[in-house]
Amino acid sequence: MNPPLTCHVLIVDDSPILRAAIKKVVRLAGVQPERIFEAGNGREALDVMSSVWVDLVLLDLNMPVMDGEAFAKELREHSDLADVAVVVVSTEANRARLERMREYGVRHTLRKPFEPEELCRLITEVLGVATDR
Repeated sequence: MNPPLTCHVLIVDDSPILRAAIKKVVRLAGVQPERIFEAGNGREALDVMSSVWVDLVLLDLNMPVMDGEAFAKELREHSDLADVAVVVVSTEANRARLERMREYGVRHTLRKPFEPEELCRLITEVLGVATDR
């Protein structure tokens, strides 16, 4: 396991199985378990973010209640949350939709299924952690 990262990560996906898999990779990247939060949709994610500071959101796009696109758009409308790093982790292939996500400030898109090393690299890159992970 890598040295601990002092950041908070929010995993937003409607699949508990995928959240667990992503959480495992985030832990391998060095994020301490107590600094990893989960939400099943965008509305739950905003609720989490109202009480906990988050440095990075790993966001699925296709979810019930509030999808990832609506979440990202609303996130950018909150001045205190607008700079939170967002990485889309999704099966979404619609180029127009993915381009809109960039307009909402999404930094990267990672297509499911993904290699764990690829997600680890993105986490450290987005958070600006200089390591040899």
